[in-house]
Amino acid sequence: MLLLKTAITNPSPILFSFSKKPTLSFPFTKILPISLFPSTSTHPSSPKMSSWLNKLGFGFRTDQSPAMDSSAIPQGPDDDIPSPGQQFAQFGAGCFWGVELAYQRVAGVTKTEVGYSQGYLHNPRYEDVCSGTTNHSEVVRVQYDPKECSYDSLLDVFWSRHDPTTPNRQGNDVGTQYRSGIYFYTPEQEKAALESRDRQQKLLNRNIVTEILPAKKFYRAEEYHQQYLAKGGRFGSKQSAEKGCNDPIRCYG
Repeated sequence: MLLLKTAITNPSPILFSFSKKPTLSFPFTKILPISLFPSTSTHPSSPKMSSWLNKLGFGFRTDQSPAMDSSAIPQGPDDDIPSPGQQFAQFGAGCFWGVELAYQRVAGVTKTEVGYSQGYLHNPRYEDVCSGTTNHSEVVRVQYDPKECSYDSLLDVFWSRHDPTTPNRQGNDVGTQYRSGIYFYTPEQEKAALESRDRQQKLLNRNIVTEILPAKKFYRAEEYHQQYLAKGGRFGSKQSAEKGCNDPIRCYG
């Protein structure tokens, strides 16, 4: 808890409680007309004020109406339609950059997209997801041709790309958005995922924490996240997305 002193008519302090969902507790009824925030405007809807609150983790959205805050849409099914003859699969295995590149290399995969799913906020931004307050997972949505690529082969890539025994963490990436998850579109995918998990569990000496749930609304991530490593990543060094490529994947570029 952080104690801040300020010029107020009642000398009681302002208490900031930094819990998972931060709240402000103001033990006074009146304050002087001075700004308590680093902004030229103290109105919550001002851009500077909103930005500052977001940095503190309050998640204030000026572009959200009450209807948009409803969890009905993000908790609904993924209603996008794959190309004719194609199917969707969705996986969460930590930071989506390296996971996407792994699936780009799989023969029979015709399209990959990174995004956010399983959360409660409609149209989330990367900053919202990173706040840890929306319950979104970083996921890769894979479109594949089942005639050329089996769902089981996609599951094999999933297990090989991360540690499914660490809850809300992959390496140095920590947060609920990095949790392990398989999100199925059909009963057949669900059955295959459960059987695959049971086989994988026999190979490990720690419990698998991977969640296996129905695929929900998919929110495509910002464009700079798409095919991030194939484009060069943070260091501008492109990594091959050629089918069958076995080059080691540098997760951050």
